Amino acid sequence: MTGDIEDKTAYETMDKSKFLDELFFKGGKVTEAGKEFVAKIDGFRNQAMTALEGTDVADVVAARFSTEKVTNKDGDKIDWLKYNYEGFPLIASLTKLTQIQADIKATESDALTALLQGELQSAVSMTKYEAMVVFDKSAYYPGENLSGKIVLGKKDPNLTAEKVIVNGEEIEKEKIQAGQVILDGPAGNVGDKELKGEFQFKEGDSIVKIDIKGAYAVIPRPNEALVSADKMNVVYRGLSNPLTISIPGVPSNKISASAPGLKRVSGDKYAMYPGKGSEVNIVVTGTPAGSDKGVRSVKKFRIKDIPPAVGMVRGQYGTVKMPKASLGNVSIAAGLPDFLFDLKLNVSSFKIKVPGQVAIPVNGTRLNPRAKAALSKARRNDVITIFDIKASVSGSNYSIKKVLPVAIEITN
Repeated sequence: MTGDIEDKTAYETMDKSKFLDELFFKGGKVTEAGKEFVAKIDGFRNQAMTALEGTDVADVVAARFSTEKVTNKDGDKIDWLKYNYEGFPLIASLTKLTQIQADIKATESDALTALLQGELQSAVSMTKYEAMVVFDKSAYYPGENLSGKIVLGKKDPNLTAEKVIVNGEEIEKEKIQAGQVILDGPAGNVGDKELKGEFQFKEGDSIVKIDIKGAYAVIPRPNEALVSADKMNVVYRGLSNPLTISIPGVPSNKISASAPGLKRVSGDKYAMYPGKGSEVNIVVTGTPAGSDKGVRSVKKFRIKDIPPAVGMVRGQYGTVKMPKASLGNVSIAAGLPDFLFDLKLNVSSFKIKVPGQVAIPVNGTRLNPRAKAALSKARRNDVITIFDIKASVSGSNYSIKKVLPVAIEITN
């Protein structure tokens, strides 16, 4: 249209209609070029309306690019192309074509705004969020206040970190998904644990890092019920009494137990060596993971002496039948047949009484010559008494307070 015009700003000279009259019309009819022009507008309008179906912009597009017949001032229906371009000055037609270009740009802008508005509404929709309860610790005791927070977190399937590092280890790619990281590694040994690391996101040409900080506790897995006999809280003097001390929900390395004679062996295993007195209090303290309030418990135990032992020969006690000759060669021993502890007792001395003879003291575990001489005077069915037996716990200097006698009935 303006190809042959030297000064394209001389609008007053653009008063001829020849160019479009010859291009679009011939013999009162629309030419193929005119039909193609209208078809281009119709094609743009229809495709834009299809793409924008369901939005307000679709109706605007239908009105902006309508090529329906136009009613003139006389009420006659006029073909859209003729109504707008036949017989009009070049400057008027140029203005109308420029307006079509402007309408196309405006339509692109309106469409982009409408589409982005939908995406934005979807992105910020509250249906995209989940309520997550985050407690300050994993367990609470009766009387404690809950501490933590409820936060809204968004799961975005398109939000994927470039890299996630936890405790110095890079998380596998398949575990990084939908704006979150799946944790499924081993919890570790008993004790307080920390999670430290970072998310790494690519933003433009740089890497944005978000710190990860967390803590949890690993406690021993219960594998049996705890049943205690309240009246049987007893420890024995002179022995290493094994004890298991724990607080539910508290790792053993966060527990402290104290009492006279109490020592930790390892983990939750302790040994008690009671001293004087008839009672001992064991004080146990500990702090659960994530709590600033400690737990304190006091358990009272009675202190008992090792019960009376019994004299023994050949592993038997009470009244033992034996030939006189055998008695002269046996070793006198002491034992605790019904005691909870499997103790070995060492006999240091005893006395032997043969009927009709004076009692004879003996050092060690076997009869001495004097005792054997008295034994030689014993007769069949005589009962020989071994009494006043002195014994101590093997590996200890603790002496048994009382050892019951053992009787030997002579068989021949």
